[in-house]
Formats: sequence, C-alpha cells, structure tokens
Amino acid sequence: MTALPSVSYSITVRLEVPAGGSTVSKLTTAVEQAGGLVTALDVTASGHERLRIDVTCAAADTEHAGRLVEAMRAVPGVEIGRVSDRTFLMHLGGKISMEAKHPIRNRDDLSMIYTPGVARVCLAIAANPEDARRLTIKRNTVAVVTDGSAVLGLGNIGPEAALPVMEGKAALFKRFAGIDAWPLCLDTQDTEAIIAVVKAIAPGFAGINLEDISAPRCFEIEARLREELDIPVFHDDQHGTAVVVLAALFNALRVVNKDISEVRVVLSGAGAAGTAILKLLIEAGVKDAIVADIAGVIHTERDGLSPELRWIAENTNAAKYSGDLKGALAGADVFIGVSAPNILNGADIATMNKDSIVFALANPDPEVDPAAAHEHAAVVATGRSDFPNQINNVLVFPGVFRGLLDAQSSKVSIQTELAAAKALASVVTDDELNADYIVPSVFHPEVHTRVAHAVRDAAGGKAPAAELFPDDSPGALI
Repeated sequence: MTALPSVSYSITVRLEVPAGGSTVSKLTTAVEQAGGLVTALDVTASGHERLRIDVTCAAADTEHAGRLVEAMRAVPGVEIGRVSDRTFLMHLGGKISMEAKHPIRNRDDLSMIYTPGVARVCLAIAANPEDARRLTIKRNTVAVVTDGSAVLGLGNIGPEAALPVMEGKAALFKRFAGIDAWPLCLDTQDTEAIIAVVKAIAPGFAGINLEDISAPRCFEIEARLREELDIPVFHDDQHGTAVVVLAALFNALRVVNKDISEVRVVLSGAGAAGTAILKLLIEAGVKDAIVADIAGVIHTERDGLSPELRWIAENTNAAKYSGDLKGALAGADVFIGVSAPNILNGADIATMNKDSIVFALANPDPEVDPAAAHEHAAVVATGRSDFPNQINNVLVFPGVFRGLLDAQSSKVSIQTELAAAKALASVVTDDELNADYIVPSVFHPEVHTRVAHAVRDAAGGKAPAAELFPDDSPGALI
C-alpha cells in the first residue's frame, strides 16, 4: 500500500529565487513530479533581483521529504535556506501549559489565592475531604499515566519518548471535553511500582487514564487500581478502542441489515484492545465469536493458555475450531483486526459471508489492504485518517471522562461503556448513514456531549448542579 502525502510529514522550505520569470511555477512542478503536494507558497521578502519564499508541502514520509527538498534545489536559480519540519515545530517546548484562573494583581489577590486565606480552605477540606472536588482542581482533572512500554505502534520506547503522545492526549481532553489533564510518564515498568505510584498521586485527580502500557501487565494494573481507588480508572487502549469499534459495528450492521446477535465475528488480536473489544461485543449481544492470536485460533484445548487467553477460550469458539485465522474467516460476517499488518488478502475476505464487514485496525498498515477488502466486503473501516471510517479513540475518551467526572463516579462499568457506544453510534443519523460513513467526525458538534451525557446517566449521575456551595458548606457562610 503506497503512502500518500500527509500533513504529518509536511515541511516548510525557505528559499530564494530570481525575481520575475517562471522559477516559482517550476518549483511547484518539481514538487508535484516528485510525488509531493504544495499546500502553501508565501513570499516573505522581495527585492529587485531576488524573492525569498516559504514553500510548504506535504510528503509521504521523512525520506520523501528529503527528496522533495532536493527536487527544489535542482531548479535553476533556487537557493535553499532553512528547512523546517512542521510537526516538530508544533512540538517545540511541548503542547500544553498551566495557567491560573484568577489574576494575581495585588496583595489582596495574593492573600486569598495563597497565604493566609488558603489555610481556611485547607482546613475545610481536612474536615470534609469530599470538599476537594468543589474547592480544588480535583473536580476536573485527569492523570494520563504511562510507562512507555507500548506507545502507538512504536513499541517499548520508554517514558521520555512517550511524553509527546501523552501531551497530545492532554490537549485533546481540553479541546473536546474541557478537562484539565496532565501527563505522568513513569520511569518504571514494574507492575507493583506503577500501582503504588498511581495510588499515591490519586488524591489530586478525579480520574486516571492509563495509556500505552503493554499487555498482559495492563490487565492487572487496571484491575488492581479499579479495585483499590475511589475514582474511575480507564485504560484507553482497551476500552476506548472497544467503545469505538462497537459503535462502528452497530452502524455497519445497520448498513447491511444484520442483527448483532446473529452474526459470526472473527477477531484477530488477543492483547489489551482485542480482549476489551471481545468483552464489550459479548455484552452487546454477540453470541458467535472466534479469536486468533499469533499462535493461531484460541480454543480450550490449546496448550499454554494464560489466564486472559483461558477466559477467551471459555467464552468463544464453541465449536472448538483449532485451525488458523484464514480458515476461521470462511463464512464469517465480521472481521475485526487489532493485530499485525498484511496478514490477510482480498481472497481471504472473499470467503466471508455476503455483505461482510471488515475492520482492519492495525496501524499504520492494516491487516488487509483496504482497497482489496473493498472488492469483497460491504463495509470497511481502518485506523487510518486517509480512508473512510477511521476508528479513533479520540471519538470516545473525552466524552467518557466528562460524563464520569460530572457524575462524580468512582467506577467505570461495562454498562457505562455500552452506553457510550450506543451514544456515539446514534450521532450518525439514518439520512447520513452509508457504507463510507459509519462513524462521525471527531469535530462533529454532538459527539462528545452526547457520549458524556450517556455516560453520566449510566453512571448514576445528575446534570451539574447550579448551586456551588451547599447550605452546610463553609463556603455558604461567606
């Protein structure tokens, strides 16, 4: 699958060309002939003899960007100056910052925001710890916690290298849900140490978003923290993915007019995401599922099953099929891949039932080429932004946490996740629904509010109260 030019690999090249003539048009032609895409061309300085121009263009990858620069350099009269990678420029100094809600203009402001006035607020919270939700950032703050062991598709790259991703996650929390999130990248991959650290920092947060922690450790870390903390803990790689997949499946089944309780699902991948997807699918009504991992199809008689794989074996594959993924795919209605690239081809998809559904979510290269899948499947989704139906966690996690925080919830349940999936699916109306539009855009104005309201209601919360200070609180005496 040939990569197309993408803004993720866009560069801005500052160069000088002779004034007048056709050099500028030759630059554009050179970039296009080299497979690039010119997205902006700005004159930054002009003289009688020379022009200084910033040429912004999209490339397919870093190596391709270098070739585009050389193509421009080869145009007669062009002198290349500075070359800037726009993505790296956006990350300079980080992508998030802290700012105060109240100005500190004089001594009165200082005495209320800090000492001595703050002491009264401290004593109020000491007397009633629940007041921390009203009187501190706790009410609207989430910790984004990682150990850097499974970052995107990059693998175990460590806590420092994981920080740009966690910063991005925090920025998305703020943009789409108004939540103040902060990245915490831990310099340990020891399960007990991670649990201890998260428990120690939990008093300052209303929720914990676990991110990019490798399986199987992520299962125990999340389970223990959910049991031992009084705030919701959500591993987005597991449950965020599962919610979006289920929402997309609800709508894909509407397209092909099939019932979720009657379809046969084949799932490739039994890690964090795959296991969470399976559990949510079963909760939603899937009765016939087969799961495969790198060692083949999972069944109860397979040797060496871990506790997680044993659970999968006992809850799927009733016929005890013991072959490979391709064999399992024959006659299936739905394929969901959260595993490895290019493990299937179009001929494999052709063995599925009529009006089949294919979610090939491995990134950046899916389990099957989307174009090949489209030749045989009715609905195709990927994790990529350059194909229709992108399955992206950002559709879910901001709204899920907004709802949990508004409900002042202490737990996340599978019923809450099911409610989120139904809410996300409902954003796509009957008039809008088609094979290339089964999930809405992340920028759709209703996505995050609808998910948040559904999660809040499922968690037993109420709409935020207008009264800030209850009658029996210290604030009510002011």
